[in-house]
Amino acid sequence: MTAPQGRRGPAALTMDADAFRALGHDVVDRIAVFLDAMGERPLTPGESPEAVRAALDAGAGLPEHGADPGELLGDLLAAAVNANAGAWILSPMATEIEAQTVRWIAELLGYPADGGGLLVSGGNMANTVGLWAARAAMADWDVREAGVGAAGARPLRVYASGETHTWIHKATDLAGLGTDAIRWIPTDDGLRMDVAALRDALERDRAAGERPMMVVGTAGSVSTGVVDPLFEIADVCREEGVWFHVDGAYGGLAAAAPEAPPDLGALHLADSLAVDPHKWLYAPLEAGCTLVRDRETLRSAFSYHPPYYHFGQEATNYVDFGPQNSRGFRALKVWLALRQVGREGYARCIADDIALSRRMHARVTEHPELEPFTQALSISTFRYVPEDLRPEVGSDATETYLNELNQALLDRIQNSGEAFVSNAVVGGRYLLRACIVNFNTKADDVDALPEIVARLGREVDRELRGPSES
Repeated sequence: MTAPQGRRGPAALTMDADAFRALGHDVVDRIAVFLDAMGERPLTPGESPEAVRAALDAGAGLPEHGADPGELLGDLLAAAVNANAGAWILSPMATEIEAQTVRWIAELLGYPADGGGLLVSGGNMANTVGLWAARAAMADWDVREAGVGAAGARPLRVYASGETHTWIHKATDLAGLGTDAIRWIPTDDGLRMDVAALRDALERDRAAGERPMMVVGTAGSVSTGVVDPLFEIADVCREEGVWFHVDGAYGGLAAAAPEAPPDLGALHLADSLAVDPHKWLYAPLEAGCTLVRDRETLRSAFSYHPPYYHFGQEATNYVDFGPQNSRGFRALKVWLALRQVGREGYARCIADDIALSRRMHARVTEHPELEPFTQALSISTFRYVPEDLRPEVGSDATETYLNELNQALLDRIQNSGEAFVSNAVVGGRYLLRACIVNFNTKADDVDALPEIVARLGREVDRELRGPSES
């Protein structure tokens, strides 16, 4: 796809001020009618799951094209209804909307739509739910009753590369495994998991009497956007009988775009998959999503009740599929956005972000005071290098100074109000990281950033070295 010139849109999610104002007034009017009639409404609707699903058209697939945005103000509607999406009887329509949202996200990614999943607070929790599901499925004893320290229990091990997000520390801690359960697999020169090293680690742990539980493949690392060799990792997990989890919190949703890295085509092979609609579905916080190939694995990990039936039909109680009892109606804003934008609209928006990142990398490469490093998905990394230090790049003293300089420069950029970038550390080098996941970002913004960075970089360099040296 050709990089967009000027403003790239309007993006499928864009709404001008007049339309937003009119729709906002309409939503407030609807809420007022709803609140005024509350005394006349039954406390529970009393319909069967079949009737609720028919009213929703729950079997409909993800829309290919978007619809009118008139119902998009999801958080306001959800707050007014104040549904508790933990139990079906408390929120039948909210429950069925969440189930449809999960299916639509799965369709968008090419993940099995007949699996299961739920909406959670964000990417960290989406990944953690996947780990808890793996723990319950892979322990060959009743780990929920006896715990990980049960008599005769083999230590459970988790395998991830050093590029994996820090959610894995929290998750292994909270699951009782401890962070020592993580086996850190080295990466190749492209920062992708070394599959041969993974095989060796699995073999060593089995020989030591330990239980390999889960391998984490990364679909878009938080630092650089690199995608692990997911097809190869899936093969290893299948051969070794190990749970295959994919952390797609940042990059998984890029599978919807034709520019997606080929390895995102392996998402459907994962036993569990975490994505974050807050990122590449552009949803407001909070919005994370865990998908599982077999929905019963979530029930096995979290439920203390038999399956729930209403009017003789099975109905979902999300309290049995995740860690929360009281649950807000997170799914509404994601569901409405999926309806407004459709598959084609999201594919276009994500593709535009990727194209803008490639444009960013090209502009950085052209600038004499910036040194490019990596570009993958919508992340570009680079650093500021004063022109007089270019010949000395690579020496220990210069690298130490450039790390100090770029760390101070990051603070200057973030506090300037002109732009916002974050950081990454690659090969011991402190880099600036530009990640584009906003449908309002345009080519003009990308083109302006390199000179902003260079100008502020000169200021910081003069302050650190003094005007005579710099």
